[in-house]
Amino acid sequence: MGEYCAPLWCRSAHTGLVDAQLNSRMRLISGTRRPTALPWLPVLANIEPPALRSKAATDRLVAKARAYESWPLHHDISNPPLFHLTSRKPLWHESEPADISNQWTESWKSASVVNAHLVDDPTIREPGFALPRQQWSLLNRFCTGQGHCRACKKKWKLSDPISVPVVRPKRCHTLSNPAHRQDYTVACLNYTLQTMMPLPG
Repeated sequence: MGEYCAPLWCRSAHTGLVDAQLNSRMRLISGTRRPTALPWLPVLANIEPPALRSKAATDRLVAKARAYESWPLHHDISNPPLFHLTSRKPLWHESEPADISNQWTESWKSASVVNAHLVDDPTIREPGFALPRQQWSLLNRFCTGQGHCRACKKKWKLSDPISVPVVRPKRCHTLSNPAHRQDYTVACLNYTLQTMMPLPG
């Protein structure tokens, strides 16, 4: 539903309000928490970023308008009028189609997020996508650096300052091979069950 009438509103200055709701839904899908970096959400949910999905919807509409000469929009696309207000961004302002996969990959490589080295191609499903939801959500939280580990609980001010430190498995940012994600799930689950108190949400 994020692309509904996107060619009309995707160039508005208020698209951030729509993007915030779409990001919230992707957090719900992936089971991640609010502090999770935004570039991680589309990767984990295996859904293109909102801006790229809107651009793809616009490209499809422009291609149809060019193909059907009987459409009133065809004349505007073929012979766009002159700009009168520089603040306006009409539909034909960016009429060249974009390669969504390449743009998403370039955007991911340029994003400075924790554990970015775990993902080589953001357009494909990551290992562990077919796991049961509880395990998959836990894996996503640890790989994004927002799991129920002692470091995060201390950052959230939920840890006991006089608690005895425990030995925990390697954290996700120490992994150099994305293929280790599924094996790391077992370690995350065992550590959670043995050393952590359940938290709401």
